[in-house]
Amino acid sequence: MAERTSPEDVEASGAAAARASLQHVHGVRPTTTAAFFDLDNTIIRGASAFHLAVGLRRRGFVRGRDIVTFAWQQARYLLVGENLKDIAVIRARALSIVAGRSVAEITAIGEEVWDEVLSLRIFPGTQEILSEHLDQGHQVWIITASPVEIGELIAARLGVTGCLGTVAEHKDGFYTGRLIGDMMHGRAKARAVEELARTEGLDLRRCYAYGDSAHDAAILSAVGHPFAINPDLRLKRTARERGWPVHEFRGRRRAATRRGVQTASVAGLLWAARVVFRAARRTLRG
Repeated sequence: MAERTSPEDVEASGAAAARASLQHVHGVRPTTTAAFFDLDNTIIRGASAFHLAVGLRRRGFVRGRDIVTFAWQQARYLLVGENLKDIAVIRARALSIVAGRSVAEITAIGEEVWDEVLSLRIFPGTQEILSEHLDQGHQVWIITASPVEIGELIAARLGVTGCLGTVAEHKDGFYTGRLIGDMMHGRAKARAVEELARTEGLDLRRCYAYGDSAHDAAILSAVGHPFAINPDLRLKRTARERGWPVHEFRGRRRAATRRGVQTASVAGLLWAARVVFRAARRTLRG
């Protein structure tokens, strides 16, 4: 009788393969080498924006219907990957939510969300790769569409070099509701990496990049050692065509039936609906 493979075994074997791929390249000069990691679904499972939105809701920043929207977008993200339209909606709403709020306040909430939720959703396989780069003396950067303050917080908690993230304008310590430059997504990531390479003296041919989405293809194409981690279908196809290594750290969850995934997504939506209902009932009682 064939022995069943556990999710832990699948992830461990994936991590071992990733380490082997990383160690295959010799003669890397630490002073000119960096590794760039996408955040959502590459370092952590799911979308960090959703969990941050839930944290904001608990503190009265976000309306109940916003949580329903975020929950639906989170469910779609887990099922089919990123969607540019959803990203634009999230960006616009996020900017309006933080307008007039202090940077210190949002960063403090980000710390709580990291401690309570996000730190528990790190893929161990990705953590091992990240640690391997640090051990080799490489610079390690998180590159994410999330606010740069949140990304820098996570970078500090993980002990990596820094973060390239979306920069929301703030004056006198308060957000204005506008962006500085582009949202850190797609081609903007590649441009940011190229600029960092110029300022830091990095040799992009020696650098590494890790991403999960077809929208990460630009940054993966910008370095000499691209890797797809937990790729969506389009990135998996691109990786196959271009010969990029693929590492799957989602274990057997990825092989679960679509019914199971949809059930989990519906459960999340029902939870969000309950949050909205309770908030509405409290308002009526008030």
